[in-house]
Amino acid sequence: MIKRTNLDGNPNIGVYISVTETQALIPFHASTKIEEIIEEVLEVEVFRATIAGSSLNGILSVGNSNGIIVSPYILEREIESLEKAGFEVFVLPEKFTAVGNLILANDYGALISPLLSDESMELIEKALEVKVEQGTIAGFNIVGSVATATNKGVLLHPKAARKELEFVEETLKVPADVGTINHGTTMIGACSIANSNGAIVSENTTGPELARIEEALGFL
Repeated sequence: MIKRTNLDGNPNIGVYISVTETQALIPFHASTKIEEIIEEVLEVEVFRATIAGSSLNGILSVGNSNGIIVSPYILEREIESLEKAGFEVFVLPEKFTAVGNLILANDYGALISPLLSDESMELIEKALEVKVEQGTIAGFNIVGSVATATNKGVLLHPKAARKELEFVEETLKVPADVGTINHGTTMIGACSIANSNGAIVSENTTGPELARIEEALGFL
């Protein structure tokens, strides 16, 4: 299933919401309506949370079925809250805080930014229990911002090179394709959230874009 909506008027739903196959983190200010849409479309349990005192859950965390990686600036009480909700929490040992922008992952693999250290690569492998590779998408280091990945497929920035697309397929072990979202936006990860059950994309996403997203993410 795929549905178009904004987060209380904001098209950058992937900036504020982080999802896995079974769980989603949303801001405290998110409406009950968006919570219900997430539960219906993605078939997940929804938790309200902050990370490092911020509502930018999609930027400050990323995970799969095995664990969730969070900003190094997360507060101890926030870690405790996430663990109480059933998350296996791992703190990135880096100066970088926008972990959701720097990591693209599913349950089969992870593509991470070349900006991240060997120490971070080791932690990501341990946390997500997958093989990790470093690379770019369309020349961008912010691989989590310019793509969305599930256990069925990946949608990438439209200017991703053929070599990058093939590398993503090898790394995440699912088919990949390119496209846009929200009427021509190339920041795929910022304007969408998805798992194997469905996807939620920004409200202005066009019909042709929806068709491409459905095919790329394996919903057809």
